[in-house]
Amino acid sequence: MNTPDPDGLLAEQLLRLTRRLQRIQKRHLVPIGITPAQSRLLRTLAHYETPPRMADLAERLEVVPRAVTTLVDGLEAADLVRRAPDPTNRRVIRIELTDAGLKALGELRGARRAAAEDILAPLDAEQRAQLGVLLNALFDVPDVRRC
Repeated sequence: MNTPDPDGLLAEQLLRLTRRLQRIQKRHLVPIGITPAQSRLLRTLAHYETPPRMADLAERLEVVPRAVTTLVDGLEAADLVRRAPDPTNRRVIRIELTDAGLKALGELRGARRAAAEDILAPLDAEQRAQLGVLLNALFDVPDVRRC
């Protein structure tokens, strides 16, 4: 006889929700012409006071530097970012938003709000607040692997 596995069920529900979030996010990004990964890089760039190096972006995004290079290449081709030499060290290249990139960020904010509304529509304000508390509890746990 199989015994119910509540943690396994929760994990499966979270995975299904993650896939749904990705589908909804992609749908809202199509009109802007960027991928979710490019969106994340643009939003990350906006948080820097001075243009970061590729290595800084890779560390912040928790990806390998090659992944950032690929994302920057695509965003640069779309004129959303540009590579600029560091004023104090010519060997260092910094990544900065262009005017078109700043405009795209505004569009991204709208797309994110619309995607969030699609996702959260079934919940009332109190349920949304509860979900926020629960998600914060999961995020605040150190990443410790158990055997």
